[in-house]
Amino acid sequence: MIGAGGVATVAAFKIAQNADVFTDFMIASRRKAKCDKIVEAIHKAGYTMDIKTAQVDADDVEQLKALFSSYQPELVINLALPYQDLTIMDACLACGVNYLDTANYEPKDEAHFEYSWQWAYKDRFEQAGLTAILGCGFDPGVSGVYTAYAAKHHFDEMHYLDIVDCNAGDHHHAFATNFNPEINIREITQKGLYYKDGQWIETGPLEFHKPLTYPNIGPRESYLLHHEELESLVKNYPTIKQARFWMTFGEQYLKHLEVIQNIGMSRIDEIEYEAPLADGSGTAKVKIVPLQFLKAVLPNPQDLGENYEGETSIGCRIRGVKDGKEHTYYVYNNCKHQEAYKETGMQGVSYTTGVPAMIGAMMFLKGIWRKPGVWNVEDFDPDPFMEQLNKQGLPWHEVFDGDLEL
Repeated sequence: MIGAGGVATVAAFKIAQNADVFTDFMIASRRKAKCDKIVEAIHKAGYTMDIKTAQVDADDVEQLKALFSSYQPELVINLALPYQDLTIMDACLACGVNYLDTANYEPKDEAHFEYSWQWAYKDRFEQAGLTAILGCGFDPGVSGVYTAYAAKHHFDEMHYLDIVDCNAGDHHHAFATNFNPEINIREITQKGLYYKDGQWIETGPLEFHKPLTYPNIGPRESYLLHHEELESLVKNYPTIKQARFWMTFGEQYLKHLEVIQNIGMSRIDEIEYEAPLADGSGTAKVKIVPLQFLKAVLPNPQDLGENYEGETSIGCRIRGVKDGKEHTYYVYNNCKHQEAYKETGMQGVSYTTGVPAMIGAMMFLKGIWRKPGVWNVEDFDPDPFMEQLNKQGLPWHEVFDGDLEL
């Protein structure tokens, strides 16, 4: 596993809980001390798995190749930054290793993400006899599995798909992001995008919003965003006429975000800054990226769990036809932040991403999700994954023929 943040911490805990499937496990990251800290927390919680750690720069294909050649893993779980997907995939191809990630590639110098870069690896993975599983977090990830499950069991044709993501938690900070601030802010400040009648329609950032009612939470203002799983889902389910993604944001969060943008702190280009030297001997001109600097001063998402209250609610609301009749279907999970923290020391947003990453790896290692090429989660049988969601801490619930509000 590459990465040592909140999601990686959760995935590592869940791997340790399933030691019958995961017999040999290594955590690698740019800072080995972070990996060692995860292992220490897992052992302190009473799990006895022997977990190895290593230092690696995931931007460096040669370092990755050296590590893979030394450890010889069957599968790499990539929980590093989205900028590093392609270097890790390159190293996997060079060393004959299978691959799984939770977020699609995006270039570092442009806030733009789509699957084309990774789908381009399909032939190479196929020819090498290797499996690559893309987007195996919650959204993307479980959202695709939910959609595949609906298509398999409840619809002859799906026509309208809305993925709805609500975090109704309170972390008691004026402003904080629930995962890497750099990735989070890049994602929500770019233009919105949704699919309708064979066309992609662009919107202004957070331009369209409406209140949606979430189970056990109530109504929350929900904003239309671009999200990568829509791209694969409309390709794999061509009967879909419209596909959208909605996420909730509070007023305070949006006000802080507006200020961050207005003062230039969300910029991802380099600026030159004259900084005092640590020894006090003078100054030096350095280049910094404002958003990366902002990340350094914001609360670390890994530290939010202890006082985090409330819960998340993420699901798919689908309208389609079964046996000639129109039906609606809503499948969702609610995850309480405090329950996630008690089990793994992390908050619910990390938990809902880390658990599916482990389940995807389990599906591969059991031989259930294994075929040469590059695949999205909905390309596989959803049933065994759905079964594990109930067993591994993310139980799902269904509403048939209810009001989807959309």
